[in-house]
Amino acid sequence: MNRAVFLDRDGVINEKAPEGRYVTSWQDFRFLPGAARAIASLQRAGFRVIVASNQRCVAKGLITIAALDSMHQKMREELAAAGAIIHAVYYCPHENEPSCGCRKPAPGMLTAAARDHQIDLAASWMIGDSDADVEAGVNAGCKTARILRKSEAPKIPADLVASSLLDAADQILLLEKSFVPARRHGVVV
Repeated sequence: MNRAVFLDRDGVINEKAPEGRYVTSWQDFRFLPGAARAIASLQRAGFRVIVASNQRCVAKGLITIAALDSMHQKMREELAAAGAIIHAVYYCPHENEPSCGCRKPAPGMLTAAARDHQIDLAASWMIGDSDADVEAGVNAGCKTARILRKSEAPKIPADLVASSLLDAADQILLLEKSFVPARRHGVVV
């Protein structure tokens, strides 16, 4: 069995759009600092890195499945060029209602990935920036990490709290005893 780190996309890998808006084109996609280093570090430690993202913008008609797939392919290519491999991308294209089994906080994307990639969910992590992300990880039986912004007050407790994906990756690797430093002497490399 494999172990994985599941990543939410917006707010974890790339900048989140303002409230009520969506990242619907590659021109709007901005990687967050340290995201590629964090992904590469997790990968070197033996984790499969898999994106699990709610993409309600599809149901709203703001982006087509083909355009979303193209954006995800470009994201994967850019990260791979930096040595950071995303093993798979899962997304929920549905609206909030009626509820479905894949929209976080439901665990459907994580359980589908576990089936597809022979992943031991209990040995895996979900990293997100929302209560829904953390709850999806809990519902799937994963350990959880919450990227917390200064003004937020989460309702769902996570196993660890971090300021960024890089910080979360460093903490996870220390906890898992498989630390491959992404930082040296206080300087991010």
